[in-house]
This record gives sequence, structure tokens and C-alpha cells, in this order.
Amino acid sequence: MSYLMMDLAGLTVSALETEQLQHPQVGGIILFSRNLESKSQLIKLVKEVRHIRPELLIAVDHEGGRVQRFREGFSLIPAMGDILPAAKGDMALAKRWAKECGFLMAIELLACDIDLSFAPVLDVNGISEVIGKRSFSADPVEVSALAEQFIVGMNEAGMAAVGKHFPGHGSVAADSHIAMPVDPRSKEQVEAFDMLPFKQLIASHHLQGVMPAHVVYTNIDPNPAGFSTYWLQTVLRQQLGFNGVIFSDDLGMKGASFAGDYVARAKAALDAGCDMILLCNDPVGVNALLTEFDWPAAEPMHTALSLKGNNAQTLVALEEQIRWQAAQQLAKDINVIVQSL
Repeated sequence: MSYLMMDLAGLTVSALETEQLQHPQVGGIILFSRNLESKSQLIKLVKEVRHIRPELLIAVDHEGGRVQRFREGFSLIPAMGDILPAAKGDMALAKRWAKECGFLMAIELLACDIDLSFAPVLDVNGISEVIGKRSFSADPVEVSALAEQFIVGMNEAGMAAVGKHFPGHGSVAADSHIAMPVDPRSKEQVEAFDMLPFKQLIASHHLQGVMPAHVVYTNIDPNPAGFSTYWLQTVLRQQLGFNGVIFSDDLGMKGASFAGDYVARAKAALDAGCDMILLCNDPVGVNALLTEFDWPAAEPMHTALSLKGNNAQTLVALEEQIRWQAAQQLAKDINVIVQSL
């Protein structure tokens, strides 16, 4: 399976985008804040896409905290790193809160017919400039426990989980959006610390998707994880037994420039083992991949389709208005507590 997830420029689907979405190698779209004016407009945009290609995966980065693309008409999800402090260190309470935050995040997107949020972040918070409170904790055991409950909430709403950024982005300072992060630690250090949440959640079958990091672990492999057969095939597929969908991180990020131009980046990511590659905020680059890249033979999107929203589960969840309203109030309460800390 080899597909492209592209983005859209605005509030409606343009003529060029309509043509691009019909390309057989386009497997999905990722939405951004620029695609939202109002919830009714967003629902209309999604319907436009569904009319063109009903099977496409529609995704967004909607983690909570500072990485929440949709705000107008949506509940403000607290940053994952604020949940445990707001619970004053009470892990049992924090786990209950994480579960309801996962449910709330997922149900509000699914109600708009959006299949996925690329969540949760499984990075262990360390020195990373770009992770910070996007992580549940600086302790990998706490990350695993809280993320598991967040995923349970997502699943109860009908949404699959995509963990990121494998094998862990929290221990490097550089932001891979604008630089090439390098992690010089040993294999043993990475596996025993950063990789622990991925290992545990894959073993417990909580992850349906994984997104690798644009990070080079120089003492382990010379390629960034998202372009590394070692990380994606030897470790993720073989050692950890992951059989879900591997999404590349955005090929437009500086951390992906290691591989060359967009065609070279696409080839490197797919050769390494990515199933669906993302290219965002660069329509020229998208056009190059759809017109110049020699894509592998298209296969049915059976694996990727397993990540589509579970409509039957969502309908059940939508009927639980009391839970939805309680989760909305909980999110507000957590945010108030965080502001007072």
C-alpha cells in the first residue's frame, strides 16, 4: 500500500484539488486551521471531499493544547501534559480525565465525518522544543498509562489511534519542522526510555497507526526514522510486531530534507516502509508527486480503510449526550485548573 495524504488550500475544494483528489494514489487529506471558518462550513467541505472520493481518509492534528487545529465551534482540549498536574498527581483521576478527553476530541471530529486525529503523542517529554506539553509526561510509564486511557476514549467514540513520533522525539532539542534533529544516544537508551510507550501500546493492540519521527539516531542508524528500514521494518514491524498503518510525518518539514527533493523523499519514505506519505503546505510539491513520481502499483486501501471512523460506534456515542456534555465541562474545568497553577 503506497498512498499520498495531501492538504487543501482553503474553505472549499478548488478545481485543481478536485482533479488531484481523483488521482488513484491519493489516499487521504489532512485538514488545517485555514480549512475552518465555522463548523457548518467544515461539514460542507468534508461532504465535498466525500462526494469526490468517499473512501478517502480525512485527518487532522487535533491533539489538544497548542496543537488543536479546530477551535471555533469545538471544545478546547487541554494539553496532554497538563492533565496529571491538574489532577495533582493523582494517576487514577488523571487516567479518567485522559479517557474523557480522548472521547471528547474524537466524538467532535467524527460528528463532522472526520476519520482521524493524529493522536496521541507518545513522546516522553524531555528537552524537545516542539514536544513539551504535547507529551503526557516526562516518565515513560506515565505516558503509557495516560495514553492508553486517552485511546480507550477515542475508540469508544469510534476513532482509531495513531501514535507519534516513533521511536521518540522528546529527547532532542531541535524542532524537525525547521531543523534536522540528531539524537546520539545508544540503542539501549532509546529502547528502554523513549520507545517504551510504543512498545507497550503495540503489545496491547491499542495502536492502529504509527507516525515516525524526522530524527536521526546517529549511533543506531544513519537515516531519520521515517526513512529508515531499520526503524520501520526491523524494529517496528518485526521486533514490535506492529501490523497497522505507518504514516510518514510531513515530507515538507526540514527534517525530511535529508532525502533530497520531494520525489526522492517520497521514494525514500515508501522504500523504508511507510504506507501513506504526507505532504502539506506545498501544492507545487503535491503536483510533482502526482505527475512526476513513479508510484508503486496501486493496491486496495484495505489496511488504511481500517482506520476510518467507526460510524456505528460514533452513533452510539452521539446518543450518550450526558457523557459528551460532561466531557465538555471536564475539559473546561481542567483548563481553569491549569490557569490557576
